[in-house]
Amino acid sequence: MRIFVPMNWQQLISNKRLGQEQRHAERHDDRSEFKRDYDRLIFSAPFRRLQNKTQVFPLPGSIFVHNRLTHSLEVASVGRSLGDDVAHELTKRHEELRETLFEQIGSIVSAACLAHDLGNPPFGHSGEKAIQAYFTEGDGASLRKQVSEQFWDDITHFEGNANAFRILTHRFKGRRDGGFVMTYSTLASIVKYPYSSSAASKKGKFGFFSTEQQTYQKIADEMGLICLSQPGEPLRYARHPLVYLVEAADDICYEIMDIEDSHKLKILTYEETAHLLLQFFDEDTQHRIQQRIIDEGITDNNEKVIYMRASVIGLLEHECVKAFVDHEHDILNGKFKGSLIEHISERPCQAYRACSDVSIRKIYNSKPVLDVELSGYKIIETLMDSLIQAAVYPEKFHSKQLIGRVSSQYHIDSPDLETRIMAMIDYISGMTDVYALDIYQKINGISLPIV
Repeated sequence: MRIFVPMNWQQLISNKRLGQEQRHAERHDDRSEFKRDYDRLIFSAPFRRLQNKTQVFPLPGSIFVHNRLTHSLEVASVGRSLGDDVAHELTKRHEELRETLFEQIGSIVSAACLAHDLGNPPFGHSGEKAIQAYFTEGDGASLRKQVSEQFWDDITHFEGNANAFRILTHRFKGRRDGGFVMTYSTLASIVKYPYSSSAASKKGKFGFFSTEQQTYQKIADEMGLICLSQPGEPLRYARHPLVYLVEAADDICYEIMDIEDSHKLKILTYEETAHLLLQFFDEDTQHRIQQRIIDEGITDNNEKVIYMRASVIGLLEHECVKAFVDHEHDILNGKFKGSLIEHISERPCQAYRACSDVSIRKIYNSKPVLDVELSGYKIIETLMDSLIQAAVYPEKFHSKQLIGRVSSQYHIDSPDLETRIMAMIDYISGMTDVYALDIYQKINGISLPIV
């Protein structure tokens, strides 16, 4: 029986930067290294592109709903609160953590939350499925014998989470220092599934492509993450503890904000929405919330929903902090199972599940959402078919035309087939929904550029 050494906070919180391990840049302000991570992400092109990537509903028309950018900003806000509150509680328990980097975990979690969706392709999960299916069900299946088994696992399980880690760490052409040069702790905190594609779960989830495996292993070993795999097995680690806080912030925001958006789009009535949000609280608290709405003179139903939604997020944030603190020992020993949301008090846990059930029945299967998924899948399927063929046969005339559209940062001119295929996947996954539609129309001769 293997005995694992527990993880420890002093080692887990590291402001060492990937790619700058041997040198320290001169600083001209008082920002912490983790706040620098946050700022680098905010001002980055991949982050800005999230404004034109679908969250759940179609990109907004007359009614504004969440896109990937607004979602990520909200997750970062909740993540900062989770990290700050956990730091406050655990420094009471562990006096040795006071006045150390541990007190900055709110900044780490917030930065990781900003980055958590960077790797998502256009059109969300339907885009992911289209990339995977091209290799498992489409013409890309013929490439299996031409690439390594590990690379095949990577592309047939293509994962937005693993792609986010790639964006932040991979040495794309023309980029300084090979990546965003983020701190070890921020990078580890975004890896929700810390194992290779060869060890992917039944849902196909994994945390890093084979091209970034050594990078993740270097970071994980430096911070003392527990390695769960035996020599010769696919690489698998226990999560960095802060991943649970990033996950909780995401869980809270996407579920509760989707309920609010559904009310705005009239998928849910006001009565349905109010019932879903108020059931998180006992009767006395429900009455206090309703009375507060009356006292503050809130008469617009959308504003009432906003007030109730804010109350729910506050409750869930408090509950997840308590769950993390209560299970600190299991988390540090790599034995914690599930998400923090699954370990909160019974009433809010049941209410959260009720929201999830309604989301599946009425929201994610609603006509606007299904229309985006159907269209998005077809668009990405077509782009994959045309562009991967161009990568495989770059000498063809039409391939050269297509390759000419690809950004110079991608290694599309590599003599290595796997590198060229991955370059095209990088190009496609980095597109916004609008840009993917534009390229789709041009490839199919549906639209011509306006001169």
